[in-house]
Amino acid sequence: MLQIDTWKRVLIWSVCVIGLLMALPNVFYTRVEQSNDAKAAIELGNDTPEMQAQAGEWPTWLPSSLVNLGLDLRGGAHLLAEVQVGDVYESRMEAMWAEIRDALRDERATVGTIRKQDSAPDEIRIRISQPEGMPRALEVVRGLARQVQTLTGVGATDIEARADGDTIVVQLSEAEKLASDDRTVRQSLEIVRRRIDEVGTREPTIQRQGADRILIQVPGIGSAGELKDIIGTTAQLTFNPVVSRGTDPDAVPGIGEKLVPSIDENGVFYTIESAPVVTGEELVDAQPSFDQNGRPAVSFRFNTSGARKFGDYTRDNIGAPFAIVLDDEVISAPVIQSHIPGGSGIITGNFTVEDSTNLAVLLRAGALPAGLEFLEERTIGPELGQDSIDAGKVATIVAFVAVLGFMALSYGLFGIFANIALLINVGLIFGLLSLIGATLTLPGIAGIVLTVGMAVDANVLIFERIREELKSAKGPARAIELGYERAFSAILDANVTTFITAVILFAMGSGPVRGFAITLGLGILTSVFTAIFVTRLMIVMWFERRRPKTIEV
Repeated sequence: MLQIDTWKRVLIWSVCVIGLLMALPNVFYTRVEQSNDAKAAIELGNDTPEMQAQAGEWPTWLPSSLVNLGLDLRGGAHLLAEVQVGDVYESRMEAMWAEIRDALRDERATVGTIRKQDSAPDEIRIRISQPEGMPRALEVVRGLARQVQTLTGVGATDIEARADGDTIVVQLSEAEKLASDDRTVRQSLEIVRRRIDEVGTREPTIQRQGADRILIQVPGIGSAGELKDIIGTTAQLTFNPVVSRGTDPDAVPGIGEKLVPSIDENGVFYTIESAPVVTGEELVDAQPSFDQNGRPAVSFRFNTSGARKFGDYTRDNIGAPFAIVLDDEVISAPVIQSHIPGGSGIITGNFTVEDSTNLAVLLRAGALPAGLEFLEERTIGPELGQDSIDAGKVATIVAFVAVLGFMALSYGLFGIFANIALLINVGLIFGLLSLIGATLTLPGIAGIVLTVGMAVDANVLIFERIREELKSAKGPARAIELGYERAFSAILDANVTTFITAVILFAMGSGPVRGFAITLGLGILTSVFTAIFVTRLMIVMWFERRRPKTIEV
């Protein structure tokens, strides 16, 4: 029998209504975008009558999620930067020289006097006056090595020492270089993201490409030069004494003090001394690690001057909290447990492994660890973006008109049902894109246009199958039922293979390819739903109302 249960009918129409409601804000894009921006500004404290008026332009009871426009549609700046990872090796060696020098001085009776020699940027060469003490000197230097904190470097140390005549040659190990390169790129990525997020741009694309490159695309920004200036801004990291801790944002700090909020503790404010004990410029390294109880923690290390200041302060202030401040926000305020000489310490707390990793990245994000060489830069004006939108609109309209006309002329009333389902299908695509916060690019529009053509394929298969069943002298109800049943396997096979292709494109591709894959994949899901369920429900409702003795497809 040609029938659909009531609960299935309610479910199908509910999905359609919810999807179209989610897509509705995109019809009033500028109005909703201004309202969303005003609400965000009010939450940040900019509560003015103008902002209240803009926030009220869109009803709060309606969905307000939008499909974000990509760089090629909104205009903006595109940069491809290469991180000069080799710059870090020299700074690491310079920071390690003081540690090696102090260790060898304690062995002066065995190794004699020590003198640093000219060397390559990624190594240290130290001459000793008593070559017979070389075995002991190598033992001391190798004793300063630390374990590499990566899965691929398990069992390896960060430095290697060898003898070259009367000279000790110290270099970073290959495992440490790989780990250092990865840390440097991750740190640069985090700094770039933080710098751009502070500008308040909408949906920037900041992602790693290859081993040492960063792709940066920021819609809505004026020029590539402006974007480069933003990236070049240095984050300010300081270590300040804590005066007090409270929840009053209007507390008046004393002379030489300032009030800063906490990042992790909502509503908590710290009064700290304005003059920092140590700054991020003196921080050499910070790595995720574990404390003596096996709990996640963060270890850090200062250079010589920072180590001296940090050691003196911790010796005189045991039991006092010590604020780690990034861009005038407290990211951690550990209590000093004991004197910390040597400039190395550990931050403990209620961390997960992910928290300790992120905190280590933030601690290192005081300044770009290495130079950025911009290999590619482009500025896309809003006029070009509007041209892309207009071209996409024309392509979509032409595809719609051609497909709608073909279906109506080829299949009559059934073709009109398919056309209604096609309109619902496109609405559902935009509803899903809005729901997941996807970014629409020009290739994404191409995916939607392709979906418009593909969406009627299932209906064509079904309608042609119904025609064949009608030729077999079956009644209209039985012909419709068999048409849907026998066309289902072909529809499923065709769309599953295309969906697999979309998944592979998304997994293996990047940027525009992913945008195309997302819209294509979502379009396949919505087109199968509308073809198999929506058009069938419309045909069943029509058939129940008219009860035709014969039908023409």
